[in-house]
Amino acid sequence: MRSYSEIDTIVKRSTKAKGFSWGVAEEIGKNIKQLELFGLPGIKHINQYFKIFNNEKFENCQSFNKSNRPQNFYCPIKLGLSFFDQSISIQELNDIEIEKMAYPLIFLPFVSRSSEIIGKRIFLKIDQKEFLLNFNQSIYSNYLSSEVVEKADVIKIQFLENKNNFSEEDWKELTKLSENTFVEETDELKQKTAGAGLTDND
Repeated sequence: MRSYSEIDTIVKRSTKAKGFSWGVAEEIGKNIKQLELFGLPGIKHINQYFKIFNNEKFENCQSFNKSNRPQNFYCPIKLGLSFFDQSISIQELNDIEIEKMAYPLIFLPFVSRSSEIIGKRIFLKIDQKEFLLNFNQSIYSNYLSSEVVEKADVIKIQFLENKNNFSEEDWKELTKLSENTFVEETDELKQKTAGAGLTDND
């Protein structure tokens, strides 16, 4: 099995070889490593994408609206970088739709990292494949295949408001239970703990 350090290094060098800057290559190395860490086929996707990269006219999006559509197909790397850089302002739209993206799984880590930056969970839907991105800590998905997703017709992104997954009643009951851990300090306990933590050198 290849180490994650190897994955990071090889992807960075490959990205630079396709004409991207070292700064962008660093980002893609981290992203593909993250996909592999989460059990998603990052290497397979970036390898296939680089095979066609120079043969297609992929587009970027400099500013995002509620609905975004290119004439050809969006580049998942350039679009991902734009999304990540603008994520704080994009979240104010609450939800956006992006049409026609090549190899959209490459775009996914940019959204996951944005979730951490803005402090919100993000729901991402790539056609019928769903992903819940949790502050760049985990990804829940119904996509369990290693198949390559060459294109997406529609990508939907929704920024989720933070809320507790428990009721106020649950919280009150647990808080009341936690109070049982406090022990009343008796004279005997005071004597046992007197001078605790001190040494002869103090």
